[in-house]
Amino acid sequence: MKLLVAFVLVGLVAGGVIHGPTESVVENDYHNKIGIPLAARLKAAEEALDFDGTRIVGGGHASLGQYRYTGGLVITMTTGGTSVCGSSLLSNTRGITAAHCWRTQFSQARSFTVVYGSLLLFSGGTRVTTTDVEMHANYNMNTLVNDIAIIRLPWVTFTNNIQPIPIATGTANFAGTWAWASGWGLTCDGCSLPTSQVLSHVQVQVITNAVCASTYGTATVVDSTICVDTTGGRGTCSGDSGGPLANAANNQLIGVTSFGHRDGCQRGHPAGYMRVTAYASWIQARL
Repeated sequence: MKLLVAFVLVGLVAGGVIHGPTESVVENDYHNKIGIPLAARLKAAEEALDFDGTRIVGGGHASLGQYRYTGGLVITMTTGGTSVCGSSLLSNTRGITAAHCWRTQFSQARSFTVVYGSLLLFSGGTRVTTTDVEMHANYNMNTLVNDIAIIRLPWVTFTNNIQPIPIATGTANFAGTWAWASGWGLTCDGCSLPTSQVLSHVQVQVITNAVCASTYGTATVVDSTICVDTTGGRGTCSGDSGGPLANAANNQLIGVTSFGHRDGCQRGHPAGYMRVTAYASWIQARL
């Protein structure tokens, strides 16, 4: 699961043509172009019991209970279609995801079914449904700035396989830090089907915003963005949107999967996330 797809691919999955870093346009039609087709493929793969144990670009499959805070999102759209994203559990009644998982310029979700304690999206685990999602008031559907949303949940009971993740606070920029991303997104560019429908994970290294902005421009990469290196074809990919980026050293949430590059997940372009420390007070006020 090349966690570079879960987020809106800048220019690629961002729904527009990108002419250069200064004119970068992020994909603004996530559900129609990525989430809905991926949901159908994942569901079909699960029903076929097509397990081959891999996922996420350059990563591998996760073990049950390894990412106890990761919540899959099975999304019912207002059109009646089904899409998919990821999220992180923050408390018994709160989760966090990307705002574009709830709304884009072209699509609106009606409800989230959040899946915890399962390696699969469409079966198993604890499943709760909600229509109560609060997007950041300054979320920009064009640039994906402030691409973050709180999910208000029916009570989720903690178990050995379901636990919340603490959020990072403070002023560290985390450049050079290693982190884990997890999700159900695509595992390669051009995959007609996911190579595995099982939750996948990959370890990536945080880079500076200056390096990231050289690819996407300063309209997309702002102070509240955090980016990771994907050299060697390792990272998030289409379908991983909204999922967690967790500090490998202390298992704190430092990012929410947001965007990738129009050229795909395996070309070495940075992957972008919402920087959790920049939203710490906003998040804490809603817990």
